[in-house]
Amino acid sequence: MEGLTEDEAAIVSVVAEFVDKQVRPVAQELEHANAYPERLIEQMKALGVFGLAIPEPWGEAQVSARCYAAITEELARGWMSLAGAMGGHTVVSKLLVDYGTPEQRDAYLPRMATGELRATMALTEPGGGSDLQALRTTARRVGDEYVVNGSKTWITNARKSGLVALLCKTDPAAEPAHRGISILLAEPGPGFHVSRDLPKLGYKGVESCELAFDDFRVPASGLLGGTEGAGFAQMMRGLEIGRIQVACRALGVGRAALEDSLRYAQERESFGRPIWQHQSIGNHLADMATKLEAARQLVHFAARRYDSGERADLEAGMAKLFASETAMEVALDAVRIHGGYGYSTEFDVERYFRDAPLMIVGEGTNEIQRTVIARQLVARHRIRSR
Repeated sequence: MEGLTEDEAAIVSVVAEFVDKQVRPVAQELEHANAYPERLIEQMKALGVFGLAIPEPWGEAQVSARCYAAITEELARGWMSLAGAMGGHTVVSKLLVDYGTPEQRDAYLPRMATGELRATMALTEPGGGSDLQALRTTARRVGDEYVVNGSKTWITNARKSGLVALLCKTDPAAEPAHRGISILLAEPGPGFHVSRDLPKLGYKGVESCELAFDDFRVPASGLLGGTEGAGFAQMMRGLEIGRIQVACRALGVGRAALEDSLRYAQERESFGRPIWQHQSIGNHLADMATKLEAARQLVHFAARRYDSGERADLEAGMAKLFASETAMEVALDAVRIHGGYGYSTEFDVERYFRDAPLMIVGEGTNEIQRTVIARQLVARHRIRSR
């Protein structure tokens, strides 16, 4: 990938080797068993994957968003669930680096950088979906604590994380609503309940859970940044890197589907020649590769914008929208190219087809992405009255 330092390129190469030698040989078995990939997660810790967003003095291997994008794509190429295991962790890392108090950074970031402490974010609620301003989870200040009541759903890594960035209302009466929203850095304890793991079409191995809070107490020192009412803006910035990450997961799934299809189309023969030589199959391959490369360039553009420090919600939204839709199309084309084998659980393409929809509905549905894109387009190109 262009624009990476020599050290960053080396890190991407090491992760790619890990995927080829350690992940791909076992991904199918683990995924079909819906088994948590404990050994692979430990290897990811050793590679420094959980510290990619954490700078010195707390971490050792902070990388650019462009490098992070390339690493995420490699992991998802092997098994998308592995990229999911570090996605929310990275968002929380960025939130702490950008907004945390010195005490919060010192308390959490060193252990997060090594993966000793893993983090996730809790945003979505059963009745709210993508409308984060409509959340109902409340945190009432009582002395030097917040008392939390409410529920969250679709929380990835909920059982394995020791730190949760919890989006909640510290002032339910605030107008507009986003001014009453804060982020609490919560460690599981009494009143914090993981009620169940949600069954899923794909995205196996890594848990997605419902959470319930019943007079769950968080120290006031857990308020991110120490200021109430800043949580919505903080999380919107965090979701920029989150959406770039989801777009990269889509790239990884699409790339795996294309690579498998290219291999199969050269090995499989019909009517006396490799099937890629049949125009219908060749056209599929050409379209798959072209769309994926277009998606990759859009993702890299968003990563460069993010690295510049400028607001990147427009670019991240475009990248997430286009890459996820492309991954779904490419995964379906891979099934077509493989024919009956594409529908068989003995081939990986059926997994790609089940994993791809997550990126369409996750981290803000694509319907929401289009709304975000339209609003930012108008905001950046507003007609000025004469």
